[in-house]
Amino acid sequence: MGDLMFRGKRLGGVALVVGVAVAAYLVAERWAGNRELPEGLIQVNGSIEGDPITVSSKYAGRIRTVSVREGETVEANQVLIQLDDSQAAAKVKQARYAAQSLDAQVEAARDQLAVLKLEIPLKIEAAEAQVARAQALWERAIVLEQEAREDAERFQRLADKDQASLQQRDQARARWYVARNDVAAALSGLTQAKKEVAQARLEWNRIKAEKEELTSLERQRDHAYAVLEEAERTLEELTITAPAGGTVTTKMAEVGEMVAAGSPLLELVDLDRLYLKAYVPEVLVGKVRLNLPAMVYTDAFPDQPVEARVRHIASKAEFTPKEVQTADERVKLVYAVKLHLNENPDHRFTPGLPADAIIRWKEDVAWVRPR
Repeated sequence: MGDLMFRGKRLGGVALVVGVAVAAYLVAERWAGNRELPEGLIQVNGSIEGDPITVSSKYAGRIRTVSVREGETVEANQVLIQLDDSQAAAKVKQARYAAQSLDAQVEAARDQLAVLKLEIPLKIEAAEAQVARAQALWERAIVLEQEAREDAERFQRLADKDQASLQQRDQARARWYVARNDVAAALSGLTQAKKEVAQARLEWNRIKAEKEELTSLERQRDHAYAVLEEAERTLEELTITAPAGGTVTTKMAEVGEMVAAGSPLLELVDLDRLYLKAYVPEVLVGKVRLNLPAMVYTDAFPDQPVEARVRHIASKAEFTPKEVQTADERVKLVYAVKLHLNENPDHRFTPGLPADAIIRWKEDVAWVRPR
């Protein structure tokens, strides 16, 4: 009886050992089968990453609002942080008032210049006409004076011969005297008219001065608008927006904090420029080349792979990163590669998402899923 029991236990132990061995063989065989890929394909795995975009402020200030949280997806130009802009808004108002005031002065100077350009030619024309009239009066007065002088001389000769009365002689002398005064008056009028022409022509210098004043005002106005534009740009830049669509990976500032110019406030990753950072074993890296095609798979979307390209291959080998589960794998030398995704439909891929990829280094090999 005892011998039978001993034999039974022995047979049971043998059966257990055989069963464990068979199971281990089947598991090992299945694992080995899954590890095998057609010649021309390489399977790698890693996580989705993206180059960080640091968002900072161009100006120092106090944070008034923060509109996003870590992990939140944002769109390009979406408002992220608002700095206190009360002083900047006041400067914009002041600069706008100065620019508009100079604008009004420029318009007034232009109107004045336009009026002068119309008035001065008319003044010169009128003065020249007055000179012509004065010239004619002077010439007429000379003729009349000559006639009066000849009459006075003639009546003097006649009076000396008692052929004319003394009254006639004196009247002729009086007319000559009046004629000489008329000549002097006409000459004075002509001189004055010529002076007025010269004065009118000097008005062209006034136009020149007005033009210079207008140019100066225009420069001041342009400078004022440049100051206004700079003030408006400063006010606008106190509202910090996303330079591109992406995910907020790090937030380094809170409401109420004073931040220095250029200090980092947030970090984003552009969801349209993601890549899978994976590791190729040292024995296979010689088959990997830049621009080789790849297909990236994730557990979340196993039936929706995304095309990618090998865009970076590390120049130096490294030990497998610590994220790898087994110690045996971690001591192997690998090369880091970056597979840039051709697209990110609906932004379903995000930084940190684990993924597998198949790299094809032979063109005639059909794609297969990761194993």
